[in-house]
Amino acid sequence: MTGYSIDKARLTDWLGDGLELAVLDIRPTEEVGYASPLFATNLPAERLDAELDRFVPRRVVRTVLVDGGDGTAEAAVTRLRQTGWTNIHVLEGGIPAWVEEGEDKLPTFDIPGVAFVTKVRDERGTPVVSAVELKALRDQGQDVIVLDTRTLGEYEKAHVPGAVGVPGAELLLHFKDLVPSTETKVVVSCAGLPRAILGAQTLIDAGVENAVAYLDDGTRGWTDAGLDLETGRTATYHEATETARRFASEYGKSLSAKDGLTFLDRQTVETWKADPVRTTYLLDVRTPDEFARSNLPGSISSEGGQLLGVSYRTIAVRGARVVLVDDLLGSRARIVAHWLARRGFEIAILLHDFGAEERAAA
Repeated sequence: MTGYSIDKARLTDWLGDGLELAVLDIRPTEEVGYASPLFATNLPAERLDAELDRFVPRRVVRTVLVDGGDGTAEAAVTRLRQTGWTNIHVLEGGIPAWVEEGEDKLPTFDIPGVAFVTKVRDERGTPVVSAVELKALRDQGQDVIVLDTRTLGEYEKAHVPGAVGVPGAELLLHFKDLVPSTETKVVVSCAGLPRAILGAQTLIDAGVENAVAYLDDGTRGWTDAGLDLETGRTATYHEATETARRFASEYGKSLSAKDGLTFLDRQTVETWKADPVRTTYLLDVRTPDEFARSNLPGSISSEGGQLLGVSYRTIAVRGARVVLVDDLLGSRARIVAHWLARRGFEIAILLHDFGAEERAAA
């Protein structure tokens, strides 16, 4: 081992000291899976040199690379220290050493999504329907709509038949177009629990008049009940109408009425980014397509619905400031801020008139 290695006890201390810290699991993505056991940012070894600056914007931040116990991290640390990463370390023994005595009481880099949302559900009493109950409602001819809050790519692969694909951060922006009647029962779905619970509770917290519930265990619960899923982009949202945008503005403000949001201007954001002692992320929570059309220099595309459920995939520095970038309406940023602030993130919002830039370029 090099002099840059740390043991399990040291990493445990660092995870609890509240200071800025980046932990990156550099194993292949297929080996890491969802996130277990550290809930750290996955950046495979072959992408480290090209992308580490994106995930850890300041090279002086304490950074720990974790591998599969094969020495990959040690070689990477040696190489990266020669290119200006002065505070980068390797976890001795990697993941095998970390889980050697079991995973039950181990600290994690980020709060596991399921643990957070089930706490939200239990505290708020988020209504729920089972797959069998949903099917019965449909068979009875009830006025009910299913909103699938995953990415459109996930939705396309398989979803509850008749569900409409509308990623979680887009819910308020497109709600009135998709659900014009207040009498319609709304069931929010995902693949399991996290995004469905947060989606349903977002609508409830915003004060929509409809009855709202989440689908218990999402698409998994549907198939476990012996029911078939549907494939393809059978029904998704479209560009929001003015009526929908007015609704999103009103209910977005209602959602965040007690959140104490901080709104920044461009100059303040640039000052934050230049701060030599704090890390600041500039995360664009609009859709990837919108980001591709127009974006702010230095910002990262981080679709809001995904950021809610798997923030560790983008925010690699714990203790960093997070600036959410959105259009002037700001409904996506309000949803993301509503939940990430409750998870302990320091959140601010930057609203920008992307439409003006697109009109100028036309």
